[in-house]
Amino acid sequence: MDDVENIRAFNRTVTRRLGVLNEKYLGRDRPLVESRLMFEIGVNGASVRELRARLGLDSGFSSRLLRALERKKLVSTRPAGSDGRVRIAHLTRSGLAELKRLEALSDDLARSMLAPLSPGQAQRLVGAMAEVERLLRASSIEFAPVDPRSGDAERCLRQYYAELAARFPRGFELRAEDAPVAGELAPPAGCMIVARLFGEPVGCGAIRTLAPGLGEIKRMWVSPRVRGLGVGRRLLETLEHVVCEPELRAVRLDTNASLTEALGLYRTSGYREIPRYNDNPYAQHWFEKTLVGKP
Repeated sequence: MDDVENIRAFNRTVTRRLGVLNEKYLGRDRPLVESRLMFEIGVNGASVRELRARLGLDSGFSSRLLRALERKKLVSTRPAGSDGRVRIAHLTRSGLAELKRLEALSDDLARSMLAPLSPGQAQRLVGAMAEVERLLRASSIEFAPVDPRSGDAERCLRQYYAELAARFPRGFELRAEDAPVAGELAPPAGCMIVARLFGEPVGCGAIRTLAPGLGEIKRMWVSPRVRGLGVGRRLLETLEHVVCEPELRAVRLDTNASLTEALGLYRTSGYREIPRYNDNPYAQHWFEKTLVGKP
């Protein structure tokens, strides 16, 4: 079988073994999608917008699912404070009790998959599942340009600055004169990219024009949640192919010696070290790459 056929065969086996084709998932009075929605709401609740993003549901379908759970007295939704545009879903007391039952039944289902296997087979299955889950997360990460002043961009940058402060030996403080203005990171002079996993921002990077034909990559950050999945390399490649005006023939960047992962990424991505080209007080290494075959 080729790769596509193998994936389709895997999907058929998994859906059959997990019982997701049954109208009453885990023997409860609802299909999988309703139970999964309850899992996502959890004990702390979640906004309807977050639930749609996490599960990849359109607004109409998610509304119908929530109404069905409300009719069963398992979920309640209400506005978040004074902002009527944001609605929060919570599990009712009956919903919390049902979630507990679902958790126990899910544990039983997992054990039933391992019980018929030898210890060696069970270990192989769990290891294979962990690797599949990891790779599926990697293939689910999406990259998109954003307004540098958007909520997702600012959320990523706050985490980026916090990590620099924790990792740099003498801490980190963003100086106003060191921060590119939003216009420099927006078309046509530049671009900011955010990486998202199931709607949640997990990485960012930006590029700006330094001089005609020369760009600079800034604010490269990847969440610890997704490190090791190749997100940084894909993000870097995405930024290198951003079309700026004027079109870039080369890009530069700087970094600190404490960021060993970044140093390894740049060196294995075709960047060569160059002399200092700026006055960034935190920079200890400077790199440049010639862009070949860029559209």
